[in-house]
Amino acid sequence: MNRFVQLHLLTSYPPANLNRDDLGRPKTARMGGAERLRISSQSLKRAWRQSEVFKSALDGHLGVRTKRMGEEVCQKLCKAGVKKKQAREWARSIAGRFGKLKKAKDDNSQEGLHIEQLAHFSPDEQDAIDALVSTLVESGSAPTEQDLDLLCHENRAADIALFGRMLAEHPAYNCEAAAQVAHAITVHGVTVEDDFYTAVDDLNRGEEDVGAGHMGETEFAAGLFYLYLCIDRELLAENLDGDADLAKKTLAALIEAAATVAPTGKQASFASRARASYLLCEKGDQQPRSLSVAFLKPVMGDDLLAQAVSRLNEAVSNMDQVYGACADQRCSLNAEIGEGSLADVIQCAQE
Repeated sequence: MNRFVQLHLLTSYPPANLNRDDLGRPKTARMGGAERLRISSQSLKRAWRQSEVFKSALDGHLGVRTKRMGEEVCQKLCKAGVKKKQAREWARSIAGRFGKLKKAKDDNSQEGLHIEQLAHFSPDEQDAIDALVSTLVESGSAPTEQDLDLLCHENRAADIALFGRMLAEHPAYNCEAAAQVAHAITVHGVTVEDDFYTAVDDLNRGEEDVGAGHMGETEFAAGLFYLYLCIDRELLAENLDGDADLAKKTLAALIEAAATVAPTGKQASFASRARASYLLCEKGDQQPRSLSVAFLKPVMGDDLLAQAVSRLNEAVSNMDQVYGACADQRCSLNAEIGEGSLADVIQCAQE
């Protein structure tokens, strides 16, 4: 059934700091003896999950990733008239169903209602929690074990189906990710640069102090990124309880987001929004493989995009030559020469 869909994207970003490390520098990685810019898969997946593309295409089928659900539950209980001590106790019981509580004993702090790790709550689970809150308010009694056992549900959230989740307390409700997302890296070597800037105080008339009101420094770099994704269509459908229509919508949203949505880091400072200039979609039952080897030797010269596209297609041809056909069907778009379309790529992936 053409189980795997593989996507290879080339996207050019102007000066930017889309994904920062702990020192505020753009993330990097060494590959082929050269330093490359890097955008982590975590950064990419969050940008896609939170995008308008996902929200409009998958409304009602998106989960919430948080460690603060207990805090939300407590607020709802208190607002409904439950005494604070009881509300906190019941909220901790509910939150504890989805992860280990941060604090063994309640110390009346906000953190006392949090779980240790982020948990991804499906829409059905959020509805179940809201229903239990209403039941507790009406009954005035603490949730039973049976009540709590009904909170975890089989998944029907598109983002959980794509990117997976792990509930250590209830492994039966874990979900294996149907989409694998690589870290995006530049196809060429880069040098991270420093931007020294000043800001002027609008009310400083320069009568005594003619200096800047603020000085700062930020780091940035520009580059042409290669991004690889692999989607297991069988697992995606299985994760969505066999809902073929929802699986198609989810796949379409992922492809559109990967091609059009940029990470949000420092966008106000750099406006570094971009769309993929080249996208190759491969479909088949063959063992998936990345084509990052095409850029093991850094691309150099003035026409980076054309060279990168050429290298990518050459790698496809060479892989096919030595391993046999690595995909049953391929389609692509090339925005530089106006060839192909995103709609055609999505249709190819869905069929």
